[in-house]
Amino acid sequence: MNESARIDDANATDESVVIDVTGLTKEFGRTVALQGASLTVSRGEIVVLLGLSGSGKSTLLRHLDGLETPTSGSVRVLGQEVPRLTGRRLRALRSRMGFVFQQFDLVPSLTVLENVLTGALAELRGPRIGLWSYPRRLKLTALGHLDRVGLLDRAYQRADTLSGGQQQRVAIARALMQNPEILLADEPVASLDPESSEQVMALIREIAMDEGLTVVCSLHQVDLALSWGDRIVGLRHGEVALDTPVEGLSKAAVMEIYGRVATSTTELSAIEVELADAAAAADLDSADLDSATLVDGSLRS
Repeated sequence: MNESARIDDANATDESVVIDVTGLTKEFGRTVALQGASLTVSRGEIVVLLGLSGSGKSTLLRHLDGLETPTSGSVRVLGQEVPRLTGRRLRALRSRMGFVFQQFDLVPSLTVLENVLTGALAELRGPRIGLWSYPRRLKLTALGHLDRVGLLDRAYQRADTLSGGQQQRVAIARALMQNPEILLADEPVASLDPESSEQVMALIREIAMDEGLTVVCSLHQVDLALSWGDRIVGLRHGEVALDTPVEGLSKAAVMEIYGRVATSTTELSAIEVELADAAAAADLDSADLDSATLVDGSLRS
């Protein structure tokens, strides 16, 4: 048995490891989105992928459920080598994973309940039009999930009449309809206000703890990542720059993946612009002193 086969066999028998990414590289033409990224996630872990836009967070998540194929490297999820799966086998794996997206991806004209029920389409045959076309057991399950996310009283309301935070709660309930073992979330609160963001993230963590879910969630808000996850994996330019438990981790250490200090989404957005314009970086040095954030009683830039 060769070395790679021994590694595959060892991973297959280690049921505590549900995600095992090794040396993952993804190229889009001349753009390298991921460069030799590796990540191991154990069952029940809540992991935050932290990084600026373009750091590779979303690309990494999309590899976990087969939405992207690696240029090189290995992606093993729930004991299966994802890039090798197609058709029915890939659909079967995806049915064990829920995905919460940044833009909610609800059908605006449908009721909240119907949107949640679409999470169960993988186990049904044929098209579904209207609530009457879904089995009673699934409708009861969907109502239970809506109750879980605090929206039972909105079940028959059109989805597009809800606030952003409420729509993301519907998206979470929809993901739960799959009875997933793993929950993937790609910037789930990027379009929400701070209060709604905290509420949605607290809800995801509470459900994950109650249900024993493994969660991998991409974020760019440092404060939120530190207060929410069990572990932070920092990505920078497609590479893993930080992988450490949250306990005892300082914001200053996390901010090393950005190269400077920021405490808000606005500041992070400004940094993205600065990092993208390398030619002008030298001219911004003096301006950085004015925008630096006070951390632990000292100025850091």
